Amino acid sequence: MSLIDQLKAEMKVALVAKEKLRLGTIRMALAAIKQIEVDTRESLTDEQALAVLTKMVKQRRDSQTQYEAAGRTELAATEAAEILVIESFLPTPLTDAEISDIIDATISDTGAATMADMGKVMGALKSKVQGRADMSALGAIIRAKLQ
Repeated sequence: MSLIDQLKAEMKVALVAKEKLRLGTIRMALAAIKQIEVDTRESLTDEQALAVLTKMVKQRRDSQTQYEAAGRTELAATEAAEILVIESFLPTPLTDAEISDIIDATISDTGAATMADMGKVMGALKSKVQGRADMSALGAIIRAKLQ
């Protein structure tokens, strides 16, 4: 079952179960995917849909941080709940050891030796860890290994 089909099936389940927050979040995710499909005039693959969901999680984490800094705990809690719903459709996150192994393998595969090669490493890593690790956190790890 494709990711989009899985989202649609879970939307129906949430509708029947009257889970308002889950239903709204899934509808929001499907709307974001549909908007990109309309803009590009092509159907999204699972990998592209995964990228959309990953971006949505990142946006909500940023919003949650801003709400907490402003003392708006109820809005921060809503963002946190939406993150949990979206993450339930993402693949299992990688452990620190797995991330380190993948980075080491990618650095050796690309032949990277200096910071100038960081772009090559990030490009090669993106497809391997899409939706399973935060790319900004990976950047810091790669930077430390290439220095």
